[in-house]
Amino acid sequence: MTDAHVPLTGYAVIPEAEMTERLEDFRALMASRRTIRDFAETPVPRALIETAIRTAGTAPSGANQQPWHFVAISDPATKRAIRDAAEAEEREFYGGRASDEWLDALAPLGTDASKPFLETAPWLIAVFAQRTGEAGEKHYYVNESVGLATGMLITALHSVGLGTLTHTPAPMTFLRDICGRPAREKPFVLLVVGYPGESCTVPRKALQKKGLDEIATILE
Repeated sequence: MTDAHVPLTGYAVIPEAEMTERLEDFRALMASRRTIRDFAETPVPRALIETAIRTAGTAPSGANQQPWHFVAISDPATKRAIRDAAEAEEREFYGGRASDEWLDALAPLGTDASKPFLETAPWLIAVFAQRTGEAGEKHYYVNESVGLATGMLITALHSVGLGTLTHTPAPMTFLRDICGRPAREKPFVLLVVGYPGESCTVPRKALQKKGLDEIATILE
């Protein structure tokens, strides 16, 4: 061991039966996760959002460069500005920018250019990918790293009963301007966060998940 390394901590020996039970409980929890578009206006404590972001910040990243930045937004005026900008892009998307094939794929989900949830939900979290560091150093595996962190963020939020929506209007450069982020950062995703609305529904198609034999190959 050198001075550059420290002992590994945080890993306990767990009986295999307990491992199986824990993992099945976690699988069942995550299997209940749904992308929602109907949010209650019920406030969500800032502390929960901060803890979820801290959790996301523990994600693995290329060369441990942690090339991400999260902007959590509850300010109504900022949310309104984001909605206005996002809906402008979405009208272009649904009005001719998207191919017929793409629109056909979206049709079962019932989406359109109207995005009221961007104001209704108590929190928006804009996730930015940092292509370089503050000193101009190149970051590596940026999209992979930020994708992992975003997945952990969604998982953390779902674990406490909060609903999420990954919103990706294209282009998203308006997010950088509204959030006051530097040019070296690229908007990665806008995460909408809150409690599901009382009348919230999800598309039946969203319940259809591929089985293990369709998503995995086991070589042993």
